[in-house]
Amino acid sequence: MKTKIKTAALALALFSPCFASSAAEAPFAIVIHGGAGTISKANLTDEQIKEYKAKLAEAVNAGYEVLDDGGTSLDAIQKAINILESSPLFNAGKGAVYTWDGKHEMDASVMDGSTMNAGTVAGVSHIEHPIDLARAVMEKSEHVMLSGSGAEEFALTQGFKLVPANSFDTDHRYQQLLKAKAKITAAEQHDYQAKIDPLDLDYKFGTVGAVALDKSGNLAAATSTGGMTAKRYGRIGDSPIIGAGTYAENGVCAVSATGHGEYFIRYHVTGDICARVKYQHKSIIEAADEVINSRLIKAGGTGGVIAVDQRGNIATLFNTEGMYRASRKNGEKPVVMIWREE
Repeated sequence: MKTKIKTAALALALFSPCFASSAAEAPFAIVIHGGAGTISKANLTDEQIKEYKAKLAEAVNAGYEVLDDGGTSLDAIQKAINILESSPLFNAGKGAVYTWDGKHEMDASVMDGSTMNAGTVAGVSHIEHPIDLARAVMEKSEHVMLSGSGAEEFALTQGFKLVPANSFDTDHRYQQLLKAKAKITAAEQHDYQAKIDPLDLDYKFGTVGAVALDKSGNLAAATSTGGMTAKRYGRIGDSPIIGAGTYAENGVCAVSATGHGEYFIRYHVTGDICARVKYQHKSIIEAADEVINSRLIKAGGTGGVIAVDQRGNIATLFNTEGMYRASRKNGEKPVVMIWREE
């Protein structure tokens, strides 16, 4: 008799308004970035600062609305990144930088923390939203990474419309290319493996990314970039490489990176951060700080990461002057920042 009473009481509790309210309050969060680098306040007008922050707010709020409505972390980060890819302010999609030959070669990746599936594309020149194609590779192919013309051929089989390469042209990026080529040509010494580089940080960064936790507890991460100004020989950075520029695993964390890609590849940055959380039981802030502000910076690597864990805790760590970023957690207003303190 007592057992029946306990069972009935448990059933009542499970379907009570209090329990339903608790389930509805599951943590969810989204964080986005628009690149890191020597973002000097002296080089940005008040109007430019407002423009950057407005676009970041638009993107993070769009992703947040997906999560708030019960949508998936994958849908949330894709929607946020689409907005950033459509803006000439960031080095992705419409704002992609130029290669040495005056072309655009874009990379993107996405990872689903619930399945550990991933999709990436590298060196595409005719895809309006590279992050969309990366997700299609993950969900519609047996592969993880596709590149160049092969990736675009796959895009056609999936109903993507190829756009003219010059649709990504912008004058300010072209001026960056001319300045970068002049610096590289004038440099008297070149060292390999990114030890000495004639380019300023502003020529390397601007990648966009997003990470999210949805109400079902699923984590996801994605990154999209135009690469490095004046890159040559089909250079590919960290953004489309799982474990370097993007990583997500349920119950652990989701991370997206921006920085000098050669270092992020060699030091397996996003994978390293999640490994420290998983095996050393460190917080995402502590893990990201160790990798970005200790291990990476000692090697000469510059950049930053955004991260979220399974409880909705957020980390935005960078070792440069600034990083365009925005975040929003359930029930809270968006936080949009460029520098460490504002």
